[in-house]
Amino acid sequence: MKPNTDDGVKAGLELDESSSNNTTPQVTPSKSGGGGINLQQYNHLFIQSTAQVSDMIDPSPLIAHDLIGHDADGAAGLNEQEMANLPEMGDSENSTPSWYHPVQSTKDYFNTLSSYFTPKFLSWIAVCQFCVNGGIFTLVMALSLPIFQQLEVAASRQQLYTTMMLSPWAMKPFIGVASDLFPILGYNKRFFALYSIMIGLAGCTVLLVLFHSGTTHTAVDQGADAVKSLADAIVLCFTAVSFEAATLDILSEGKYSELMRIYPESGSSIISWKFGWSLAGSIITQSYVGPLSDAGYWHILFWIATILSITPFYPTIRGWMPEKKRSSDEVGMVELCPCCLFDSGGFKRKRTPFIVITLSGLAGPVLAAVTTFADLNIGLISSAVMLLVLAITTWLVFPRVIFYVSTSMLLINLSSPTIGSALSYFYTASEECLPDGPHFSYTYYITVTGIVSSVVSFLAVVLYQATISSWRFRPAFMFTIVAGSLSTIIDVIIVQRWNINFGISDKLFFFLGNAVFESLVGILLGLPMSSIFAKIAPPGMESAVFAYVVGIQNFGNMLSGLLGSGIIQWSGMTTVGDNCDFGSLAEMIVMWKIVIPILVGIPATFLVPNKLQTEPLIDWKEEKWYGSEHEETGGAVQKEADTKETHAEPYFV
Repeated sequence: MKPNTDDGVKAGLELDESSSNNTTPQVTPSKSGGGGINLQQYNHLFIQSTAQVSDMIDPSPLIAHDLIGHDADGAAGLNEQEMANLPEMGDSENSTPSWYHPVQSTKDYFNTLSSYFTPKFLSWIAVCQFCVNGGIFTLVMALSLPIFQQLEVAASRQQLYTTMMLSPWAMKPFIGVASDLFPILGYNKRFFALYSIMIGLAGCTVLLVLFHSGTTHTAVDQGADAVKSLADAIVLCFTAVSFEAATLDILSEGKYSELMRIYPESGSSIISWKFGWSLAGSIITQSYVGPLSDAGYWHILFWIATILSITPFYPTIRGWMPEKKRSSDEVGMVELCPCCLFDSGGFKRKRTPFIVITLSGLAGPVLAAVTTFADLNIGLISSAVMLLVLAITTWLVFPRVIFYVSTSMLLINLSSPTIGSALSYFYTASEECLPDGPHFSYTYYITVTGIVSSVVSFLAVVLYQATISSWRFRPAFMFTIVAGSLSTIIDVIIVQRWNINFGISDKLFFFLGNAVFESLVGILLGLPMSSIFAKIAPPGMESAVFAYVVGIQNFGNMLSGLLGSGIIQWSGMTTVGDNCDFGSLAEMIVMWKIVIPILVGIPATFLVPNKLQTEPLIDWKEEKWYGSEHEETGGAVQKEADTKETHAEPYFV
């Protein structure tokens, strides 16, 4: 039965006919060992019915329905010859390196991408990544340095504020569970995305009200209490913007992880698409943040942020992220109010993992708030205990592969505490603070080097797609850990002023070294992390479990930031005022950015399955975790009959 919707919102909320009323596509197996997509192993995956939809997150709207066989109107899709021309995915180790043929490999990449994801979904990801992650989120994170420096906030305190601003990213597990269990007006993800957009818009609006010409100088003149009040308000507004970015990010990740699990042959093409648009947005954003910050035009920057925050609203409400419309007629679905449903059946079947995922998502922001606004030591101890609890819970509740992967990524993150605030304060310190320092302007430090870093990161995405995406996960992580650790030697050289002794200016050495290599290895590490998380998401709980493992990593990043704040504070460095002291910064970099990451991070990679990035990591039919094998096989014949009767969604036979 087709769910009803109010006439007033029907036009804006219903899915396109092409994604909601398609008939069953005819599956044509690819040639054995050939270049097509082998669908034989998936011929039992999706026989759905309204009786089982409460268990599952339907990936079929994301599938390009004219890939093979026939589309809904009976028109021919790709024939066998066209299927044979799709890019080879199954034998990446033996294929010719793609950089030998850049034009053909680019065509193959876009052919692969369009074979698995619809244009509207790809466009929605592009808008969110370009305007929100690469736009407004990059803007507010870049502004935190000049604003807090003008407010004379110490580097250790600024590190805590940064951790608080990033805490919504640790909320991803909670957001994922909420979107799975509580459809709003029949949609699991659409209105969660819209609400996050409104929260980000509210944060930008408050900043417009707060900031005028001379706001920071007035607060400094009024004393410490005025500075603290203004800084706390800024942090809360920036956190609201971060919440918008984190929510849109996890909702898109949950969607594309569904298809990455079904079609591991797609590799990391959608990950590269996502990172590419995010980096393109960050390049444009950084081009104006530095000059406007040097000029003190905060109000203009916050107007830009306000416009960027509302950009995804239209494509979101129009359903560019397509999903199945839910209804209270479904088995296990309870109507809480006229606008909200509760997937009681799905919750009862998977109560334990849902509760664990929810608590892990709420723990991060709570502990970040306690640490930022109360006491650092209490926050560190509480975070360490919570991390241990999450590790034990993951071992007891989830499949072992998920435990090993999440533990490995967690150790890699924790082995390199965040001390970026101290470095940023060193590079941008005034002559009064550090007479012998680099004295970088915000235009150079944020804009010039930021654009270079973004361009390098964009090239890193291309490099990864052309080379490292065909590696096994384990060597990919090992390579990036070693390269990332060695790249920080450039910071040590500049801090010790050795480059000056050799006649190399700070700007040139930083430009050719730090701005290039740190961005390069950062992306090369982030891409396989995103890919491996998507591949361990189980059927029926893609959003929630993906959010859980990513949330644990973000919780680890948050703890890394708290630990970095403590290291900066305990080092005795003075980072603001007229007499700054960065004497222990070089030793701090060597110990915490070179030695510890290699000693801890390299052994941690052996917990990762040594498989190709195009191979599935978990056999859910064999795993039999919370009914995942039932969902993978599609269930009984009656479900097929029910689905044929409703014609609600396409399915595979």
